[in-house]
Amino acid sequence: MFLRAYRHDDKRQLQQLFYDTVHTVNARDHSPEQINAWAPAEPDREVWARLDQQYSFVVAFQKTIVGFISLTNKGEIDFLYVHKDFQGKGIASALLKQVERLARKRGISVLYAAASATARVFFENNGFVTLAEQRLMLRGTEIANFKMEKRLPLPAQ
Repeated sequence: MFLRAYRHDDKRQLQQLFYDTVHTVNARDHSPEQINAWAPAEPDREVWARLDQQYSFVVAFQKTIVGFISLTNKGEIDFLYVHKDFQGKGIASALLKQVERLARKRGISVLYAAASATARVFFENNGFVTLAEQRLMLRGTEIANFKMEKRLPLPAQ
C-alpha cells in the first residue's frame, strides 16, 4: 500500500469509494433515508470541490484508491473514508497519522471531526474526545454525528 498526496484526477475514484463505503459500512448505524441523503447517487459538486482546497491524502493498493482523508486549514478533518473491502487494515490510522504530522508542522494544535456513529469509536481509539452530539439536516433528512477534537502536542522549537 502506498500513501500519497491527493490529485484532482483522483476525485471520481474517491466519490465511488465514498458512496460504496457509506452505503455498506455505515448502513449498520443509519437508516436507508439517512444513507441516501448522506451519499446520494449523484455527487454534490460543492461538497467535492472542497477537496481541492484542503490538504488531502490517499492510500492506493495496486493502483486502486482504498482510503482518503482531508484536513482544512483550521484543523477540521473533513473526509476520512476507507474502502468497504479494506476496513480494519490500518489504513485510516495511517491517514490520520499523516494528517497529524502535517497539522503539527503547520502549527495546528487541535484537530476536529464530525464523526458518524460508525466512525466515533475509531476516533476515540485515536485520542479524540466527544464534545457533543449534533443533529443536522441533509437533503431534508436528519442525521446525527459527533463533534470531536484531539489536542496535538506541537513540535519542539
